[in-house]
Amino acid sequence: MSFNNLQLIEPVLQALSKEGYTKPTPIQEKSIPPVLQKRDLLGCAQTGTGKTAAFTIPVLQLIHEQKKATQFLQHPQALILTPTRELAIQIGESIEAYGRFLNVKHTVIFGGVPQHSQVQAIRRGVDMIVATPGRLLDLMQQKMVSLSHIQYFVLDEADRMLDMGFIHDVKRIIAQLPTRRQTLFFSATMPPAISKLASVLLKDPVKVEVTPVSSVVEIIQQSVYFAEKKNKQSLLIHLLQDRSIETVLVFTQMKHAADKLAYKLNAAGIRTEAIHGDKSQHSRQRALENFKSRKTRVLVATDIAARGIDIEELTHVINFDLPNVPETYVHRIGRTGRAGAEGIAISFCDQGEKPLLSAIQKLNRRAIPVVNGHPFDMDSVHNSINKVPSASHVGNFKNIGTAGRDRKLLKQRTY
Repeated sequence: MSFNNLQLIEPVLQALSKEGYTKPTPIQEKSIPPVLQKRDLLGCAQTGTGKTAAFTIPVLQLIHEQKKATQFLQHPQALILTPTRELAIQIGESIEAYGRFLNVKHTVIFGGVPQHSQVQAIRRGVDMIVATPGRLLDLMQQKMVSLSHIQYFVLDEADRMLDMGFIHDVKRIIAQLPTRRQTLFFSATMPPAISKLASVLLKDPVKVEVTPVSSVVEIIQQSVYFAEKKNKQSLLIHLLQDRSIETVLVFTQMKHAADKLAYKLNAAGIRTEAIHGDKSQHSRQRALENFKSRKTRVLVATDIAARGIDIEELTHVINFDLPNVPETYVHRIGRTGRAGAEGIAISFCDQGEKPLLSAIQKLNRRAIPVVNGHPFDMDSVHNSINKVPSASHVGNFKNIGTAGRDRKLLKQRTY
């Protein structure tokens, strides 16, 4: 199927062609037609599936056609609510690209920067607002933004809103929306609190599910290295001696750990930058641009800061610290292996993280191949980790981005 089969108007098709897009992803194929029919939609899709285009394209078209019929709209018609500034900026860039030939104005509002330019954009008049909850509530309380005419409401990354503690802010914003509206609800996972919120917000929704969260993208090659916590830093430097690792996104649990690791890698001659919630918006954007342009080889990030990072041809993801929530592992490694490209995901596991590894493998119903014999291998791993029930071995495991001798040492053990 091509975008030509999705009831899209010529200016949208022209913009997509200019971006080099001809074939929709599964979530785009399933979502765009019902959204254009003004149906509510519940989308469950993990990162990297193309869901941003799945909601921005049809909403742009609906607003364009509405403006064409009425000539002028005095108030914002669409609100896209998203958890992080990076994701908000990314969505804004998508709207810019897909709507370049449409008469639809938008603005992006988020915290961490002065509000003046954002307020001025709203005063000049916009059709679409992309916002993070905190700054939007601030502007609403200042009477700078009114949601009374919103016809299209998109709640993106709902599960991350919950994880970040934004759910109460989201509910306060929803309370100010018109009762009659079209709602598009997207979440990578559906914990009970999110399912309950979806049931309240949506009216007879079309349900779209693409790649269940418990299944990791098959094309991503995964491996795990066992090492004591104190040796993880040395192990990472050891792996990065392999110059075939051109770009790598490294995940840590804590902000201070991200800064410390970036400092140590730079000291070892490896160009590295860190992003997390305490960094200014300017420094985060600069770090992302340097990483995308490959001026920076390694980007160290926390989960919250990494939300919204969409980098083409990202070859490697390394879990320096394993996540506490198994689903987060899927989100992390989904940053690589996008659009059919191969991806490599490496995880470090210390003694205290063994239960986290077990939970990840149980969620994904597969074992992660273990690399043995590396210089920082733990001695007692074989007898101290429980095997994962029903986990299948992964065969034909090739280049995992380590030095050649480490690749030869890879053994198919199940833990």
